[in-house]
Amino acid sequence: MSGEILLDYGLQLEACWLQNPAMPIEIERKFLLAGEPPSSEGVEMKQAYLCKDPERTVRIRIEPERAVLAIKGKPIGLARPEFEYEIPIQEAQELMKLCIGSPVEKTRYHHRLGQHVWEIDVFHGGNEGLVVAEIELAAEDEEFDKPAWIGAEVSDDPRYANSSLSSTPYTQW
Repeated sequence: MSGEILLDYGLQLEACWLQNPAMPIEIERKFLLAGEPPSSEGVEMKQAYLCKDPERTVRIRIEPERAVLAIKGKPIGLARPEFEYEIPIQEAQELMKLCIGSPVEKTRYHHRLGQHVWEIDVFHGGNEGLVVAEIELAAEDEEFDKPAWIGAEVSDDPRYANSSLSSTPYTQW
């Protein structure tokens, strides 16, 4: 994509947000781990994708107590529109049957540091051995505390996107 088109889309996204500041925007940075994070109670998750094209992803996630349908728009830099809706678990299980690629299974742990919560994902199955930490921010240039157990940033590496891991698992790299 040319820089001019990318800039135009970014301005469209910004204009859309200015017209509707309630539109949810996800700004997320992703890192590998360089050490052991503090222990906490984890939540098992299974997720799969109904759509994985460059313009949007549509994901189904099932956790022990809930299920979520997420629709994410095309990212510009680290930001993209994100809409999440809780749905009945039984419906999510049926939607999983319609998904493309393999389900991504992981255990998510949370660690609060300052004003932010780090999400540490320990992957299973075809992505066994992969562990990443994510932090959601209010702005791309927002400062945050980086714990000693955080390693290299992989936010710009598309292989680490969960939607990519459903097609090309970590163990096949």
